[in-house]
Amino acid sequence: MDWLARLGAIALDQLRGWGHATAFFGELLRAVPASLRRFMLIVVQVHAIGNRSLVIILASGMAVGFVLALQMYYALSRYGAAESLGLVVNLSLVRELGPVVTALLFAGRAGTSLTAEIGLMKAGEQLAALELMAIDPKQRVLAPRLVAGIVSMPILAVLFSAIGILGAYVVAVLLIGVDAGNFWSIQQNGVDVWRDVGNGIVKSAVFGVICTVVALYQGYETEATPEGVAYATTRTVVISSLWILGMDFILTALMFSTP
Repeated sequence: MDWLARLGAIALDQLRGWGHATAFFGELLRAVPASLRRFMLIVVQVHAIGNRSLVIILASGMAVGFVLALQMYYALSRYGAAESLGLVVNLSLVRELGPVVTALLFAGRAGTSLTAEIGLMKAGEQLAALELMAIDPKQRVLAPRLVAGIVSMPILAVLFSAIGILGAYVVAVLLIGVDAGNFWSIQQNGVDVWRDVGNGIVKSAVFGVICTVVALYQGYETEATPEGVAYATTRTVVISSLWILGMDFILTALMFSTP
């Protein structure tokens, strides 16, 4: 029965960790209203999280648009549906690839940065010093970063999709020779702003919450050692990526299950 005892201990540890993470998220949410009064802190974090992720987001969006246009053209032309290329590319980006790929890149770039930053602040006892001065570190340090992550992610996802569509235009129209009027008109007729673009923005906002909360939690709860910080950054990418992929399936099923 030793295996059963070990299994029970593992299950209890997991439940304890989930409960602690949930309590941490609740404390962050309670700290958000007070952090909104420190508007400049949020602006600084939006610059640090969003603006510094812009290059990798735009470069990836352009590359995805190039490849997507090529692959979709070859597939659609086999069935005489090459005129639908613009619509397929647009829906693929705004519904799925834009939010998901942006979130994965955000987790790898900004998420690891947040985890390392908070972890080093903990290792340097800066968070403990704030508590000694009766300043809540969640309100002063963590909550502005949470708000900045939620604000930055939808903006980055929209830019990713926009530059991806532009990249698809370059390949489809300028290189392959698809009619430009058809490329744009079919998008105007087939893409619904609220159902397609709006749901994609909602997806990206949810992913922003996931990536930022996971990064802050891993940094705040890490061991105050260099090895602990390095391990926490790795966990941030892995856990955020798994959550993003899982939530993407759930949100897609809820948003686009009915015609």
